[in-house]
Amino acid sequence: MQLFVSALCFAAACGSVLPGPRRRRPQAVEVEVESVAALSNAATIPLRRRSGLALVQAGSSLRRMRLGRSRRARTRASGEAHASEYYGHISIGTPPQQFMVVFDTGSGNLLIPSKQCTGQACLTHKRYDASLSSTAVDVGFAESPDKAVDKGGDRDLVTITFGTGEISGVFVKDHICIGNVCAHGDFVTATEESDEPFSMVPFDGIFGLGLPQMSEGPHFNILDCMIRDKVLKANLFSVFFGATDDEESEITFGEFRPARMASNLFWVDVTNPGYWQVEMEDITIANRQLNLCKGDCQVAVDTGTSLMAGPTEIVNLLIDKLDVTNNCSNYHSLPSLGFIVGGHILNLEPTDYVDKSDDDGCSVALMTLDIPPPKGPLFIFGDPFLRRYYTVYDREKLRVGFALAAHPGVNRKRQTSLIDLGTSWRRTVHKK
Repeated sequence: MQLFVSALCFAAACGSVLPGPRRRRPQAVEVEVESVAALSNAATIPLRRRSGLALVQAGSSLRRMRLGRSRRARTRASGEAHASEYYGHISIGTPPQQFMVVFDTGSGNLLIPSKQCTGQACLTHKRYDASLSSTAVDVGFAESPDKAVDKGGDRDLVTITFGTGEISGVFVKDHICIGNVCAHGDFVTATEESDEPFSMVPFDGIFGLGLPQMSEGPHFNILDCMIRDKVLKANLFSVFFGATDDEESEITFGEFRPARMASNLFWVDVTNPGYWQVEMEDITIANRQLNLCKGDCQVAVDTGTSLMAGPTEIVNLLIDKLDVTNNCSNYHSLPSLGFIVGGHILNLEPTDYVDKSDDDGCSVALMTLDIPPPKGPLFIFGDPFLRRYYTVYDREKLRVGFALAAHPGVNRKRQTSLIDLGTSWRRTVHKK
């Protein structure tokens, strides 16, 4: 199976942010910017979906984590069946400048190309021009996010590295809007981008929605800036990914939408803030527990990646147990693959976890990802999972909500994908 990774893996979500060489600091000047009205809102942003990624990487670093093919997965010449990109509109500045971004729960900063970037990767996208915004403030250093740099003064240069390229940029503060929800926040404006892979992606930047531990600083976490400015109806956001190109996809800030759910919503506490990371209690095949986790499994819910991933040893075991034939002869008799989270089995069907192609046959769409304790073992719930399940990210109570997504044809009363194991199971797990 050939590895296709979404923009997340090639953008801020995949790289580490490294401060560049710092020279003598100028005397910083405090600049006042207009306050944002404390008006509580909710905004739903339609997302575009593009199937079949142009970005190919045989092995890539995923946010400081090694990602590769399972030794038992086949190499494929065709596109990845589950590879998709979801992206939508935001605006920055006064008057507003429009951009298309990936909303990524696996990274913590807003990253946008700047007018100063003249490489091919930037010229093929919309670029932010701070000189056209009356509310823009050039910021010198991340630890002084409200202080403007003197004209010609020193400022930090940030370098973000990726599996196949890198971006360098500087800090700016401005007015940022998602629909009718607006706040002031700091972000990275790219002054240089490598042509590969950034010239090939259909969106302009990355909107990091990870927790503040993943951001350059508190004022760089735009979700927290919205909460600080009291512009959200509720301090959360929710994500619905369409299962096909024709079905609507959306991200909603300030509320979740029951109409997008085909089951009750249940909540699971975040265990290790940074990623939206929760405990996974076990894995099932055809609803039978495999006893693979034993209290050690964690999963990051990641809207910015097109893949599902897990530790090599467990992924290889699952490939053996699922026994997907290369010629797809057993495709229609394959069992469900489930993950127990919060006392519920969250099942995926073969359409979710198998790559199926007329030219190249069938293979399990799970990548290997090896993270040692205490961060790992860590699984990634990417787009295949997020198309099956509606997710809600509660910043105030640090928890993630899960419900079966209400796609056409899903019967709320007859569905068997999401199974509640009951209170007795949850009490047993809690005692462990």
